Amino acid sequence: MSGLGLVLHPTRDVTEVVGIIERWATRHRKSLMVRAEDKHRVPASVEPVPADEVASRADALISIGGDGTMLGALRSAVLDPKPVLGVHLGRLGFLVEVEPPELPDALSRLLSKDFTIESHACLACDVCGDNVVAFNDIALVRQPGSGFVTATLAVDGQQYGYYRADAVVVSTPTGSTAYSYAAGGPLISPAADAVVITPSAPMAGISRSVVLSPEEKIRLELEANSSAVVVEMDGRVFRDAATEGAVDISYRRNAGLVVRLDPLRYQERNQLKLGLLDLPFLPEQLRELLPHDLRKTQEELPPPC
Repeated sequence: MSGLGLVLHPTRDVTEVVGIIERWATRHRKSLMVRAEDKHRVPASVEPVPADEVASRADALISIGGDGTMLGALRSAVLDPKPVLGVHLGRLGFLVEVEPPELPDALSRLLSKDFTIESHACLACDVCGDNVVAFNDIALVRQPGSGFVTATLAVDGQQYGYYRADAVVVSTPTGSTAYSYAAGGPLISPAADAVVITPSAPMAGISRSVVLSPEEKIRLELEANSSAVVVEMDGRVFRDAATEGAVDISYRRNAGLVVRLDPLRYQERNQLKLGLLDLPFLPEQLRELLPHDLRKTQEELPPPC
């Protein structure tokens, strides 16, 4: 492993984490690269390259941020999947595993291949002729004040019914903890192969989540009476104000490779995070539930960057 590609959170300060990686790379004589647009955010020793070459030239990717950054790293390498190590700078990540203080040891384990790979599927989508991928979900979302998304559902060419809702979310097992979960969809084990379609705030038509086989081909087609629709891929707007057309979706296995250093610990963390999401408390209210000594220690910690 000679070269590592850095994928940076678009807005958060990554200086400290990049510094840790740069010092480690210098000691181990490894090269670092970053997309040219981010060269002002990294030391001069990090090579700027065209955005579409970072994943192809690197032996592994280091995602610095939260789940959104991690998803971007996975999408960038979908044509030639590379191991992606996630470093946590977000607020509530389900994909990232490593905290900044753990990074030097994590990089050494990456170098010595002392890790396991967690394979992730994606949704390969044809949006009115444009080919895109999503590792979490694709969503058809109504524009505020413009009515409802009205779309028909076909599976393997057979019409199944229609949706009339604020949004229609199609997710992978990984994405089942994201938008689909917020809309009332089920949690799908990451070890399962399945596609979930969940309507958000349905007014008519199909009103429950539908779980489909990965072999089934999905088609969502806007009806003539649908409001203008925003198409989101992994939470990012791909198409704005669409009023006609269809989205064809298929499931692609082994499209992303996530580095896992301690799978059991990672799973336990995510179980705790999911439990916290179901508690009707604000973060400051949760702190009040801690024992006094632990709460006092937590209050003395410096605020996160």
